[in-house]
Amino acid sequence: MISIIISSTDPHFLENVTKNITETIGVPFEIISFENSEGKKGLCELYNSGAKVAKYELLCFMHEDVNIKTRSWGEIVNQAFIANTKLGLLGIAGSVYKALSPSGWHSNSENTERSNIIQTFKFSDKTKLHHTRNPDEEEFTKVVCVDGVWFCALKKIVFENPFDEEIFKGFHAYDIDFSLQVGKKYEINVRYDILLQHFSEGNFNRSWLNEIIKLHQKWSIFLPITTVDLDNKTLQGIEKRTFKDFINKALFYGISKRQLFKVLWIKNGIRRYNFALFLKLNRYLIRKVSSS
Repeated sequence: MISIIISSTDPHFLENVTKNITETIGVPFEIISFENSEGKKGLCELYNSGAKVAKYELLCFMHEDVNIKTRSWGEIVNQAFIANTKLGLLGIAGSVYKALSPSGWHSNSENTERSNIIQTFKFSDKTKLHHTRNPDEEEFTKVVCVDGVWFCALKKIVFENPFDEEIFKGFHAYDIDFSLQVGKKYEINVRYDILLQHFSEGNFNRSWLNEIIKLHQKWSIFLPITTVDLDNKTLQGIEKRTFKDFINKALFYGISKRQLFKVLWIKNGIRRYNFALFLKLNRYLIRKVSSS
């Protein structure tokens, strides 16, 4: 019933997650894993390849360093797609708002995040966190994009909207890009009744920044996108905070000054942003670049 597609870099993780899936999924399944320890192929290419050989119509793309806590989660997923014929993508973490400013799926705003996930930290000394955001106490929430740690889609959706392996050849931004593409025609949901533990957080390094810049070059004309009504003050606050966070990371990792100004001005940024906000962001960028 479900074909699970995994890019594997660690045989130990793959063995553990295979055992975990077998014990918890509750429906017929297959695991299509690609050995990719040297990172020679990007996730978009591997996920497209997996979809082509999958024998089931329901596909699940997931990281291998996870442990799913929910029993019979496969049946929950199956029933979600049966109940909603407009559903194109289902995740366990996502956002109701995707900022115009370059960012990950969460757009640097807890107010717009929707999630139910136990997060363990690999790249910092933070303690394990049950990251749950469901302010309206819903069974599921319509979102703009989902986190790539775990998400499901019908095979026909993937064939209609293949992962963009021409632009995204690595391991970042594929989830946001796929979400935005699917969201043009279908509904995207985050569910709260499937819980998993993820054993590493995102690594927001130079590679991540490069992919996020490419993502926004591709989608900026359509951004921002939201599934909820947000007042102007909230929107400007999110964009301002997101842009500053991006600039600080970009300067730290040596992204060129020319490229940073291009990010702000690309595709009529002065029109896409509120004009007053655009001027503030431009001044902030000039000040940061001058002092770097």
